[in-house]
Amino acid sequence: MTEPTETDVIVVGSGAAGLATACAARAMGLDVVVIEKEPQFGGTTALSGAAIFIPLSKAARDAGCDDTRQAVLTYLQETIGEGADQTLLEAFVDTAGEALEFLENHSQLRYRLRQVAPDYHGENKGASRHGRVLDVVEYDGRRLGRHFAALRPPLPTHLVFGGMMVNRADVSTLLNFGRSRAATWRGLALIGRYALDRLRGPRGTRLVVGSALVARLAQSLFDAQVPLMLNAPVRDLIKTDGRVTGLRYQGADGAARDLHARRGVVLATGGFAADAARSRAARGGPEADHFSMAAGSAQGEGQHMALSAGAQMAPAGRNPHFCAPVSLYRNASGEVAQFAHLTLDRAKPGIIAVDRTGQRFTNEADSYHRFGEALQALPAPGQGVPVAWLICDSLALRRYGLGLARPAPAHLGNRRLIRDGYLIAADSIAALAARLGVPPDRLETTVERHNGFARAGRDADFAKGETPHNISLGDPAIGPNPCLAPLKHGPFYAVGLYSGDLGTAQGLATDHRARVLTATGTVIAGLYAVGNDMNSIMGGTYPAAGITLGPALTFAYIAARDLAGHPDPQEDKT
Repeated sequence: MTEPTETDVIVVGSGAAGLATACAARAMGLDVVVIEKEPQFGGTTALSGAAIFIPLSKAARDAGCDDTRQAVLTYLQETIGEGADQTLLEAFVDTAGEALEFLENHSQLRYRLRQVAPDYHGENKGASRHGRVLDVVEYDGRRLGRHFAALRPPLPTHLVFGGMMVNRADVSTLLNFGRSRAATWRGLALIGRYALDRLRGPRGTRLVVGSALVARLAQSLFDAQVPLMLNAPVRDLIKTDGRVTGLRYQGADGAARDLHARRGVVLATGGFAADAARSRAARGGPEADHFSMAAGSAQGEGQHMALSAGAQMAPAGRNPHFCAPVSLYRNASGEVAQFAHLTLDRAKPGIIAVDRTGQRFTNEADSYHRFGEALQALPAPGQGVPVAWLICDSLALRRYGLGLARPAPAHLGNRRLIRDGYLIAADSIAALAARLGVPPDRLETTVERHNGFARAGRDADFAKGETPHNISLGDPAIGPNPCLAPLKHGPFYAVGLYSGDLGTAQGLATDHRARVLTATGTVIAGLYAVGNDMNSIMGGTYPAAGITLGPALTFAYIAARDLAGHPDPQEDKT
């Protein structure tokens, strides 16, 4: 491919925000080039669950959801608190549904409404139980042709059967394998498709979650003849008379090359979560192990370039990261793999979390962000030491799994996890405590107290299982509380937890048109930021599933609309 020297719009980064910007800008008649430093495209998006928070969507209206603009804004404002930027929130809420509809009409992007998706803070005014969260529709990776090899693969720790991708519906199917005829037949079909793929190649081609989102957007760009330049790290922005007019990047031969933009440059490089030193400085507080699930490419280069061009970082809000608990698996060769404990285990009955004193410290069924913040508040242990533990009995392990320890029928690898020290097993709670270095009497008291709550159906300490979000993650077959069951069937198991994140929430200050701002609040002409390069409109909070990718797609569309010179409806209202 001949390397271009000029175009209308340059998009830096190939995650959802960057690819969506390019798709929208191309659909609006602009010439676009996407430039990516990595040999693969997809960024952190390719590793994600790909849910999107898009209130007031066409899918929600078609499903008869009675949501309102005011209810959404009220919920977001109450959840975010003082960090809420009213102008940005209104731009998001007023445009999100339009953005998704435009992208679905002008690309291969397809989403469906999640039927059960309560907001994470159901206690707040305006909270909804459904209608605001959508899941990406699966995609056949074979349609990518030769580009399939360049699609960033999913995290191995989030796969089953050695490499099969699964979404929420698939997980439900596999958990009910053998319990119902429909689940068993569908499970066999999924496994059969994956087995055939592995006979033909190194990975499955049935793409779900983040892989499906990236593949759908990328294939749309390939069909539209939009260049997606890989192995092309950007070094500097080019400014002419105070306006960003292009960038300098490293070509395939190692030489510096200039690429000029007639309309503007859009930064979508994924934030700085993989820059350990910068991430640590942003968190502050005591030194403690912290592990990010973001792609290693999320080093903050886009933000660094913007700062050099006169931009400013916005205040971090409540938290500079989107938090999540993480466990680590070190295999016999010393390689380390990370697993994010999002929705599969913590909320399930028969599973509790305890700190290093052997006591529960939070509601295990709360959102991964809120749980992650509770981990961060615990005393920092020594380096390489878990800050807390997830504990379960054998019945819960068999039914739901625990981190990388899979439930039946995908449980054959659990012995290896025990051998390698990831999954700690013992015949009694006291023996398990001894293996964890936790006071045995304290842990036994904690389990006994929890078991009493389970029998009564009410968690008097942390109210586990009492909110719509908690209930949606529990086991509906268990009563009276779907999130509570006693730990009584030995042997007992534990997995160590560390502080972690899914990416950074702090980013560049922008206006409601995604234009990057200076320290004095003026616009840097020709420079835009979307995705995690843009400061999160959620103010360091996590109101619901999909609150990173929903705004990412929305402001990608807003940026493209501005670059194309289309009027801003929000300004027309003033």
